[in-house]
Amino acid sequence: QLQLVESGGGLVQPGGSLRLSCAASGFTLDYYSIGWFRQAPGKEREGVSCISSSGGSTNYADSVKGRFTISRDNAKNTVYLQMNSLKPEDTAVYYCATIYAPCSGSSWTADFGPWGQGTQVTVSS
Repeated sequence: QLQLVESGGGLVQPGGSLRLSCAASGFTLDYYSIGWFRQAPGKEREGVSCISSSGGSTNYADSVKGRFTISRDNAKNTVYLQMNSLKPEDTAVYYCATIYAPCSGSSWTADFGPWGQGTQVTVSS
C-alpha cells in the first residue's frame, strides 16, 4: 500500500522549534516532488512549502519564509520540515503529499496526491 506518514508534531511554546517528518511507505520518494500543507480549525488548507524531487527547488508560503526549512533525504525516503520561531498562528494539522505541479510555481498547492494522516502542531504558552 502506498502511503505517506507524517510525524514529529507536538506542543511547543511560541519561539520554539519542531521538525516534522514525512516518510514514504510502499514507494520511493526519489521521483516525486513533495508538499507540506496545514489546516487549522475553521480555516482553509494552506500550502506551506514544497521541494522538488531532486531537492534543487523549494518554495515557501510568505507566512513561513525565513522560519521554516524543507529538506529531503532520499536515502531515508523521507522529507522534513524544520520549523523555527514558531508562532501561535502556526497551530494546525500538518500534512504531506506528493505534488504534481512544479514546486517552483504556485499551482502546486492545488495539484497534489493523497494525504497522510497528518500530525498536530500546537504552539501555545
